[in-house]
Amino acid sequence: MRIKETNRRPAKSPWSKRFRAAAFVSVAMTAVVLSGCSSSSTPTPSSTSVASAPGTADSGTISWWASPITSSGADPRTVLIADFEKAYPNIKVNLISAPTDTDTNRATLTTQISGGAGPDVYMGDVIWPAQFADHQLATPLSQYLPASYFDTFAPGLVAGATYKDQVYGAPFFEDQGFLYYRKDLLAENNMKVPTTWEELMADSKAIQAKGQAQYGYVFQGASYEGATCNYMEFLTDAGGTVLNSGATSSTVNSTEALKALTFEQQLVTSGVSPQAESTYQELQAMNEFSAGNSVFMRNWDYGYSTSQAPGSAVIGKVGVAPMPTFEGQKTPGYSNIGGWNLYVNPHSKNVAADLTFIKWMTGSDAQKTLATQFSEIPTNQAVRQSPDVVKSNAVLAVVPQTKLIARPAQTPFYPQVSTAIYTNVSAVLSGSMTPAAALKAAETAINTALSGGGL
Repeated sequence: MRIKETNRRPAKSPWSKRFRAAAFVSVAMTAVVLSGCSSSSTPTPSSTSVASAPGTADSGTISWWASPITSSGADPRTVLIADFEKAYPNIKVNLISAPTDTDTNRATLTTQISGGAGPDVYMGDVIWPAQFADHQLATPLSQYLPASYFDTFAPGLVAGATYKDQVYGAPFFEDQGFLYYRKDLLAENNMKVPTTWEELMADSKAIQAKGQAQYGYVFQGASYEGATCNYMEFLTDAGGTVLNSGATSSTVNSTEALKALTFEQQLVTSGVSPQAESTYQELQAMNEFSAGNSVFMRNWDYGYSTSQAPGSAVIGKVGVAPMPTFEGQKTPGYSNIGGWNLYVNPHSKNVAADLTFIKWMTGSDAQKTLATQFSEIPTNQAVRQSPDVVKSNAVLAVVPQTKLIARPAQTPFYPQVSTAIYTNVSAVLSGSMTPAAALKAAETAINTALSGGGL
């Protein structure tokens, strides 16, 4: 999950996959609690009767708008296009390389599609469905694809792509939060990997007291999207939500929310986390951990490979695990979701071919390529549970064990909702606000946004 939505490959930012200027839906494998939803069910299309898509399913030309997925090595986009065109020789795919800055990407697409132009298929952030659907910038895929198609995805991912009971995005690849830890320090102290936040804090203090690490836990607490992602994990662990089931009002000023934010504050005031946590984004947390200064780190899927890169002080010493939760809650804790979906432009003339492309890209062949060749987390449930995929990467081996939570992006006003969360959370971490005052301010700001007054 970055400093802003800049200088990052979309696959690794919180709005996208992992934020990379400093580096963006769902339950483990059984259930999901969407932030802002009171139900743990995952909404999926219920109708088996779908319309026929205009165009020809096995011929034509598709323009695909997609940001670079990796910054080195082979380009996954061109690799996948070549494989697709072998499978469908009568469909030609023209790649349009989209901006790596998510804000620029979104703004450019909005301008193009609003003007009646734009690509046929575009790769977009998992938090876009409500915003794009509300402004008629995306085609509801569930009008043309049956429920059986959406059932192929890992639990919860389709819920995050749904707005007003229609699915607008096909989950392409995913990202989520992981707990990275120092295997050597835990072994030396006869400690197991903590499964609760309370254990993590106690273990951190014990190791810090011995002078074996400067910090116990580093995470993302700066005033930006990353702080929203981190807080969503604490909040959901505590049993709280941000929005009511209809996304019409805020539920963030609650006892559960206070528990979550108070604990997050205590990480800093206790010295387990740096005093400067209110300025930490992915890069700062990664740098501290790779330098050997912290026992634990919360970061996105790239955290393991980065910690093992040349120059790291912790090569061979890092493990990865699901996020912890609070005592008394069912383990593991929740991991926030990032990633990218595939969307169809409402102005596309050959929707049938677009859907052929999307179904192939989210099918077993393409998803296995993304996972095993490019270390992306597949969205296809069968692929992510495949033994070949699980053994190919330390992070991918943990994915089947995790429990996921989406950000409260089921409203077109999500940018304002997120801003209300991260500005107030960061203010608490900096010491300029109390948790109670911050939650009250966040609730007021969110309700203002939901009423249209935050525009």
